[in-house]
Amino acid sequence: MSMPLFEIQVGNSPIIAAAIHDGHDVRPELELLFKLGSDSRLIEEDPHTAYWASVSDNRIIGLRSRFEVDLNRPRDKAVYRKPEDAWGLDVWSELPAHAVEESLSEYDRFYAIVKALLKDTVSRHGYFVVLDLHTYNHRRAGPNAEPADPDTHPEVNLGTESIDKSVWSGLVQRFRSDLSGFDFNGRHLDVRENVKFKGGNFSRWIHETFPGKGCSLAVEFKKFFMDEWTGEKNTEQVNLIWKALRSTLPGLMEGLGTLKGGG
Repeated sequence: MSMPLFEIQVGNSPIIAAAIHDGHDVRPELELLFKLGSDSRLIEEDPHTAYWASVSDNRIIGLRSRFEVDLNRPRDKAVYRKPEDAWGLDVWSELPAHAVEESLSEYDRFYAIVKALLKDTVSRHGYFVVLDLHTYNHRRAGPNAEPADPDTHPEVNLGTESIDKSVWSGLVQRFRSDLSGFDFNGRHLDVRENVKFKGGNFSRWIHETFPGKGCSLAVEFKKFFMDEWTGEKNTEQVNLIWKALRSTLPGLMEGLGTLKGGG
């Protein structure tokens, strides 16, 4: 039996941390249908994001692989049916319609439950912030090739395209400033907006569903903290990223307090 698609932990905070691509498990019946091996799937997943999500006592954690169903894509693109849906990867040996239907049923359940969670958060706190945590690859040319150009691949890409800046600009800039200002072992992280990614469907859906009440910051960490091909991590850097994220929470709370105070 596979583990659930996701888990939610509810605390008493308007800040919710999400790691919807952390999972690697798949339904047993799907395992037999994959052409793409487990190690290859792991390369495109977001390890360690569930750990980083523990900066908040409110957490949304994906437990199964994005190759089963991608919770950060629109419903009609949530199951990778062809290589162009999945970085050119040939994912399936076969994919029956009933398997797709079950995956999409779970997708619908995820969004329904998260909607209820966020609605309750608004009723209790007035506003909320979601830290939508992801990672991305920068050595796609191969394990021994040069990494991608850092000018176009920041260490932290903050996706903010779908955010209503008339409401959230101050909070976004405070988050970016606090994250880039953190002492990352004697240096500072390169944090830029909308360079590599502009935010996925999950953040966009939050903004459309809770306009003026919810802000989702799509935070993509380049996999500088690990070997994206072998999965080997640099434990010190993984822990420092957790601390860097944790350091942004007071500023986020101040920003939400300003909104509740009317400016």
